[in-house]
Amino acid sequence: MAIISLLLISSARLISPSRVRHWEFAIYRRMTRIVVPSQRCFTSDTFNSSVNQLSPGLERYKDFQKYFNRRLNAIYHRFSDLPDHSVIYGRHHVYFVEGEGIYRMDIRTSEPEQVLNLGQVSEQEQKMRLYNEESKERYQWIIQRIRVSPQEKNLAATFKADQREELRCVVVALGESNSPAPDPPHVVFTTDKVFTFEWASDEVLFYTTLVGLRCSKVFRLDLTSNRSRITSVYEETHPDVFVEVALSRDREILSINCNSRTSSEVRLIDTATPHLEPVLVQPRQQDLLYHVEHWRRQLIILANTGHGQEYQVVQAPLSEPSMASWVPLFAPGSGTVLKDMDVVGDHCVLVARTPAKEFILIVVPLNHPKEGYTVQLPSWACAITTKNPSMADQRAVFQFLISSPVCPPVPYSLNPEDSLLLCATKDRSPPQNQNNYTTTRLEACSQDGTPVPVTLLHSGHVQGLKQAPLLVHVYGAYGRDLNMEFCPEKHLLLEQGWALAYCHIRGGGEQGLSCHRKARVEGKQRSVEDLEACLHHLFSVGVSCPSLTALTACSAGAVAVGALCNRHPYMMRAVTLQAPFLDVLGSMEDPSLPLTFEDIEEWGDPIRNLNHRLIISSYCPLCNITPQCYPSILLTAYRDDARVPLAGVLKYTEQVRSAIQTHCTVKPKSGCEPAPNIVLNIQPGANHHGPEDFSLMLEEEALKLAFLYTELGLELPRFPRKRKR
Repeated sequence: MAIISLLLISSARLISPSRVRHWEFAIYRRMTRIVVPSQRCFTSDTFNSSVNQLSPGLERYKDFQKYFNRRLNAIYHRFSDLPDHSVIYGRHHVYFVEGEGIYRMDIRTSEPEQVLNLGQVSEQEQKMRLYNEESKERYQWIIQRIRVSPQEKNLAATFKADQREELRCVVVALGESNSPAPDPPHVVFTTDKVFTFEWASDEVLFYTTLVGLRCSKVFRLDLTSNRSRITSVYEETHPDVFVEVALSRDREILSINCNSRTSSEVRLIDTATPHLEPVLVQPRQQDLLYHVEHWRRQLIILANTGHGQEYQVVQAPLSEPSMASWVPLFAPGSGTVLKDMDVVGDHCVLVARTPAKEFILIVVPLNHPKEGYTVQLPSWACAITTKNPSMADQRAVFQFLISSPVCPPVPYSLNPEDSLLLCATKDRSPPQNQNNYTTTRLEACSQDGTPVPVTLLHSGHVQGLKQAPLLVHVYGAYGRDLNMEFCPEKHLLLEQGWALAYCHIRGGGEQGLSCHRKARVEGKQRSVEDLEACLHHLFSVGVSCPSLTALTACSAGAVAVGALCNRHPYMMRAVTLQAPFLDVLGSMEDPSLPLTFEDIEEWGDPIRNLNHRLIISSYCPLCNITPQCYPSILLTAYRDDARVPLAGVLKYTEQVRSAIQTHCTVKPKSGCEPAPNIVLNIQPGANHHGPEDFSLMLEEEALKLAFLYTELGLELPRFPRKRKR
């Protein structure tokens, strides 16, 4: 799958990484926390959750937090058996994760065999310096990605240490499947800091290394000799470029993708000749983004060479891949935005958003591109997760899951040859409670007249939401879409009468590349204006009111929320921020931080450009704190987060508290009642995206719910008790 987000650098201040390709265990997705909350982890020692550093003020939410912890445990258990794409089908075996290991099972038998025990991964724990003698902290290992070589001779897997950025790659020899007495699986190679990796053949593995939030080097591991041989294949010199390796769907071409925020450069390696030098497709060019797939010695390229520099599909011969040979194959209609591309058999399958902001599939026959057709998807679909076929699956079938924040994923499959779309349920609706909830798509009007889409999830009619509590989600940066995959916490809130609004403000990717460009650097103010317009529109159509409204954001999404709190603090009653990026000016003025240089294209350069400095200063949440009555704010930060340093969060917390105190002292009868609470929850570790440990994740989510109910003055919902027989 040619995931467009692959064109965006993975080390950004993002909601969550979504670079999920061939059969990956995407540990950052909520779904993995649902399916196997504890089985995919190996703890080298008893994990001590008491290391959480709770700041003063959290005690007042303790009772509510205990209540919601129980409720969340129950709802996660309720959705513990959801469809996903975590099972890997090889030519001879099925691979899966269970308990503390990776297992395989012969397709013809039912007896599983352990391939790797996660305890083996922790044997080099001291070498990786994961054990801290002073703090006595121990870390969990979580499986991140798995790859099986073409003939199943070897398996490679990466593991991440909970609360850390470090990754470890382990290669396991699986033995000859046709041998009468094959050797048992055993580890043949281990290395650290591996980020992406792909098998070109049974003996050759290509991989990139992640050092200081940056991938710049590609290596080739050769297992053909008695000793493993590692060769450097490519090294990127531009400091703002992130490098990954990916495999085409037909497994004939391996690509080295070199992407910055605004440019792409792809090199190709034929998997039949993996030792030859990579071939450059198109040299890097400012504002040119492209991704490459392979079909019958032709390149099918998704490139932003369409009208308004939006994505379209072009074609070029593999022998002449440069831009001079690109021939337009398909361009979407006005207002339709291409979000993803795949090559399935002799068809190009595109995931797109319509002008009404609904998902559709566009199928383009590569032999007859003018005979393309559109496949309608259910209107409630807010997220699509695709599955690449297994090595044993020769059918040209496009398989995917659709979901929404409150609707669990439903498996679909499309046969492009006969346009047959099949769903697990006859009425194409999720099996649980879909009819009780409604997806309403609204459109606010921003200050400059630009329409801003809003996705509203609720029960009943919109007219009956005046007294409903409202939780508003926002991001609006790096051209990334809001995460709208299924989340049990959101399902719980809808059951309790909440309305959920997802504001697709400029700066994000929902409306295409042009809307991202308009909210970069000089246009960052538009993100704040869009968010303000969304709230005004929701209130004007009768959805909730400011005293029952809360905003939530993660990472760079905190910029728009923090700026709105400074400008219009009375538009919401509470705010929750996770790993919040609040000190934009201070961060962009510090070249020692790992993301400063590459983030210039998103936020600007305040050191060398005075105008950029003035613009950042005008909206930066930390720079514009003023004595007034702010909403209550819960800030969750991670002690060793390299993407969002803790110092900026601490400074913001202190200054907002001081501003509130000053306001209440100067104007004691200003109506600032009840007094807002500014609460800082500092968690251990460096995981910018939150804890992978299931119990810690539940504690964090339960605290957020306890905070929202307390600050909005809501009573705990009562659930009917089961009658005793």
